[in-house]
Amino acid sequence: MLKSFLSTTTLLSMMIGSSFANESPLIGVVNFSSCVTESKTGKKEQENMENLRHQMSSLMENSEKELREISAKFEDTEYLDSLSPKAEEDLKTKYQALQEDLNRYQQQFYQVLNHANYQLVHKMSAQIAAASEKIAAENHLDYVINREACFYVRSDLDVTSLIIQEMDKTFDLDGQDKPGSDNQAEVRAK
Repeated sequence: MLKSFLSTTTLLSMMIGSSFANESPLIGVVNFSSCVTESKTGKKEQENMENLRHQMSSLMENSEKELREISAKFEDTEYLDSLSPKAEEDLKTKYQALQEDLNRYQQQFYQVLNHANYQLVHKMSAQIAAASEKIAAENHLDYVINREACFYVRSDLDVTSLIIQEMDKTFDLDGQDKPGSDNQAEVRAK
C-alpha cells in the first residue's frame, strides 16, 4: 500500500513538473536604485532627505561654532584672568551644556536619518510594487523581480523604464506637490 502511494505520488509529481516545464514563466526585471534616482517620486523623496540632512546639519554646525568660540576663550589666559570665578564657572557650565546638546543632536541626526531612509525605502518599495503589478498585467508577465537579486539579466527582460513611467504617471495623478514624508515635521518636533 505504501509502495503504491509513493509510486503514484512520484508519477503525479513528474507529470505536474513536466507540464510546468513546457510553460516558461515570463519574467521582468526592475532596477530598484534606478527607480529611486530617476522617478519623480524618488527624486522628491531624495530632495526631502537632503532638506532633512541640511536642517540637522545646520543645528549641529551652530552648536559646533559656539563650542569652538568658548574653547578659544578657555585657551586665552588673559581672558580667563579677567573673569570672576563665578563667570568662569558659568562659562564652563555653558561649554558642558553645549557639548551635551551637540551629542544629543548627533544622536538625533543619525536616528532621524535612519528612520527617514527606512521610510524612503518602504515608500519606494510600495510604489515600485504597485507599478510592477500594472506593468506585469499589461505585458503578461508572471514575475517582476529586483535586478539586484540577479547576477545576469538579458536586456530585453528589463522593465525598469516602464516601471518608472508608470510611477511618474501615478506621481502626476496624485499631485505630489506636498512633501512625500513627515521628516521635516519630525525634525521640528524634536
